[in-house]
Amino acid sequence: MKTLKIVAIAIFIMGSSLFSRAQTTTDKGRAVDYEALAQKLVNQCARIHEGEIVFINGGVGNLELLEDIAVNVRKLGAFPVVTIGSDRITRRMYTEVPVKYDNQIPELSLKLLSFVTAIISVDYSETPGLLADIPPERFVAISKASEPVNELLVNRNVKGVTLGNGLYPTEAQAKQFGLTLKELSDIFWNGVNVDYPKLEDQGKAMKAIISGGKEVQITNTNGTDIKMRIENRQVLVSDGSLSDEDLKRGYAASQVYLPAGEVYLAPVPGTAEGKVVVDRLFYQDKEITGLTLTFQKGKLTSMIAKSGIEPFKAIYDAAESGKEEFAFIDLGINPDVHIKPNSKLVAWMPAGMITVGIGNNIWAGGENKNPFGYSFFLPGSTIKVDGKVLVENGILKN
Repeated sequence: MKTLKIVAIAIFIMGSSLFSRAQTTTDKGRAVDYEALAQKLVNQCARIHEGEIVFINGGVGNLELLEDIAVNVRKLGAFPVVTIGSDRITRRMYTEVPVKYDNQIPELSLKLLSFVTAIISVDYSETPGLLADIPPERFVAISKASEPVNELLVNRNVKGVTLGNGLYPTEAQAKQFGLTLKELSDIFWNGVNVDYPKLEDQGKAMKAIISGGKEVQITNTNGTDIKMRIENRQVLVSDGSLSDEDLKRGYAASQVYLPAGEVYLAPVPGTAEGKVVVDRLFYQDKEITGLTLTFQKGKLTSMIAKSGIEPFKAIYDAAESGKEEFAFIDLGINPDVHIKPNSKLVAWMPAGMITVGIGNNIWAGGENKNPFGYSFFLPGSTIKVDGKVLVENGILKN
């Protein structure tokens, strides 16, 4: 699920170290101008203004970029708050902190969000199966306790920018996708450096078509065939920039996910009918194959798979009611994110990618606030709006 997460235990880094790094470095074998990237994140994506308080979060390996973001925030007369996370601290929070504290409301996050106006977050996890052995009930309890934080984010319309969008290049991620680290890094940075004006035009055109539609149908040769109603639903576009119009439309429209390039919406509740077949997905670094989801009246009524479903089924069973609702449709439009043939790469934004989900859909303009949510990528699918083909067999139609 797309979400902006507040780190419950944060290490605040302020001081002279923020100003000690060079502008250009090598990231995963590719030269990256972090200073230029930071300027883009602060000025174009988040549209930070004087007086704002900006929460900046990332991992220990992102320190140089976080420093550059903080400096660029301060150059505008805004105030940065920098926090650092890591797989090590994430792991220890579950293995060493007593279970009795899982139900604690995260007061620190609530206090931070009472004055923070924007969040800039950089993905940093290096270990896909980091928490695979943690009982699913703990995730559910912690998510439940965090509901007031999520509500505050939405109610205060806190702007958000996330760099990563499920594609941030790491050794583990590349191995999972069947790619070299360089291949994944090139795919990622090409997507980040897309032609944004052209992407914005593509997003507007696709939004106009979908906004005027009444029914969507998604099909695939693997057996996927599902329909739902979409009339009078808010259609959102992630094009890498926040406009004045976006900021006026509320929380969901005020989020940027990079690499950008998505058009998405929450369909009319209770209308999804049919079947979704997911050839392959990963949960806690375990591969699930041949997952089949059946929906009736907008709710998931059956979930079976050829193999590997047990860990995912455990977290699903532990979640509260609302988890079963069909949540969203997401259409990728980024022409510079290319899926290498015969790889296992899936992501939100490649042009022609279709993604659907269950559970929480606040980020997509929906009403389901359930802390649980999950997304399913459907590469090679076809999507029609009132019979008009927008994507055919995974190819975005112009």
